[in-house]
Amino acid sequence: MRYIIAVALSLIVLTIVVMVQSTPTTEQKVAATYIPNTDNRPITPIPKAIELNQLKVQLGRILFHDKRLSKDNSVACSNCHNLNRAGQDGIAVAIGVKGLKGSVNSPTVFNSGFAFRQFWDGRAPTLEDQVGGPIHNPVEMASNWQEVIGKLRSDPKIASMFDQIWQEEISQHGIQEAIAEFERSLITPNSPFDRYLMGEEAALTADEISGWHLFRDLGCISCHQGIGIGNNMYANLGVMGDYFGDRGKPIVKSDLGRFNVTGKERDKHVFKVPGLRNIALTAPYFHDGSIDTLDEVVNTMARYQLGINLNKQQRNQLVSFLKSLTGQFQKDGS
Repeated sequence: MRYIIAVALSLIVLTIVVMVQSTPTTEQKVAATYIPNTDNRPITPIPKAIELNQLKVQLGRILFHDKRLSKDNSVACSNCHNLNRAGQDGIAVAIGVKGLKGSVNSPTVFNSGFAFRQFWDGRAPTLEDQVGGPIHNPVEMASNWQEVIGKLRSDPKIASMFDQIWQEEISQHGIQEAIAEFERSLITPNSPFDRYLMGEEAALTADEISGWHLFRDLGCISCHQGIGIGNNMYANLGVMGDYFGDRGKPIVKSDLGRFNVTGKERDKHVFKVPGLRNIALTAPYFHDGSIDTLDEVVNTMARYQLGINLNKQQRNQLVSFLKSLTGQFQKDGS
């Protein structure tokens, strides 16, 4: 009965968030776009396999690791999205060509195919659109399509694969499609929590189950739900408190979130809600990589998103639950 009540309350919160999004004001504290879940459960397991074009996946894997996508041939997608480090780089902000530092934390590429938008500010609607962002970014790859295609055309293997898949020469859309298809293949099924959802009650420890119940009952699930346990809506960072005012350092452009895309006042400090799968392996956290531990993440989110203070036992149980979201990675990301 508690589960049914909690789910109902979560759905009510989500409905209110969507209604607020449709009638915004300058005083709005939450801006969200909710993508409905076709399953009647608030969280659904990752499937063990998904149907993809394997030729595109193979080509995408090659291109994902190809440093020729950058201007000076020094940076590949895998630099910031290391498949042997849970799909991210383990540092606060990305480092690109010539050692230049980016402005945001690199999110994991694993399970990115389930996200409703790409980038922290959601500026790319698809994985295909996302591919072009780092290539053109002056502090990431600092290149352009003409340069990239020119270099790849000298590679007979890649040229042959393009001809096999599309019956055409190397092209921008082909590069985008192939890398995106490879990224969609990077799923992590069979986490303990997914097995628990599928009926294997012994998959979780007592602390993990208590943490799941807290996560659900406190309202974390209002934003972190769906197959990605996040990645399917936008939300304001600092709903119940002035997160950026208390952070102790000046606000920079990347802190403005969706505002940089829409120019709307209500979208200041609004970000895509990050997915929580494999979160125990993807520190540091938040868009600026400013938080190093899950305990601090839980404490900060409880304070600024829910307006509550957690005791040590509650924090420990929530962290235990978050660790149960670690799935099975493909060997060497292949």
